[in-house]
Amino acid sequence: QEQLVESGGGLVQAGGSLRLSCAASGFTFSRYGMGWFRQAPGKEREFVAAITWRPVTGGTYNTFYGDSVRGRFDISRDNAKNTVYLQMSSLEPEDTATYYCGAVRFGNDDFMLRLGRYYNYWGQGTQVTVSS
Repeated sequence: QEQLVESGGGLVQAGGSLRLSCAASGFTFSRYGMGWFRQAPGKEREFVAAITWRPVTGGTYNTFYGDSVRGRFDISRDNAKNTVYLQMSSLEPEDTATYYCGAVRFGNDDFMLRLGRYYNYWGQGTQVTVSS
């Protein structure tokens, strides 16, 4: 059974850092682009970051970020551990939300990875609360 399990959320003060993890099982992780989205109460789901399934020349992956987190958040993946990470720094109260990871089969372009409707699997979410 395909499964994504997020962890690492919690309460942090503004300016602090957190690292979220998303562990995948039940499918071939290396064939999936991975993304993070978030949703705050009363707001629509928002794209946060994504990473392609296939590395480019040199072994690195293309990554994409939402405008509100670019320069503060960093997404990475470890195919040996079937895990994608989201390193969050300089956190702001506006980052408070439930964070979800998702998987897109052969997800490799900006357009597809930014749109939730293309995702095949989703996790249950992890809560991040940033206090001012």
